[in-house]
Amino acid sequence: QLQASGGGLVQAGGSLRLSCKAPRMIFSTFSPKSMAWYRQAPGKQRELVALITSSLRTNYTESVKGRFTISRDNSRKTVYLQMNNLGPEDTAVYYCHDVDAYAWGQGTQVTVSS
Repeated sequence: QLQASGGGLVQAGGSLRLSCKAPRMIFSTFSPKSMAWYRQAPGKQRELVALITSSLRTNYTESVKGRFTISRDNSRKTVYLQMNNLGPEDTAVYYCHDVDAYAWGQGTQVTVSS
């Protein structure tokens, strides 16, 4: 079970940090192999935002590079998404995703006002 939190309403240029807790998962240097954050804006398809592997390799969609940072804390069984310099185009429901288990969290709303 993935528990996403940290969303909210923020002004353009602001920051938020999303958390995805997975208390029932085993977190180690080998597992889970890949965790990701996706987002879905109204009327749009869900898109990959960022991904992190067990070896801490990361990938980002082009539009968030340099603004967002994905990280993981194995001791807390948590994956984070630090979002800086937010813009209205970042408004969406954000979902955490266990790639290997194809499991999704419940989503957390991020709204950025201009």
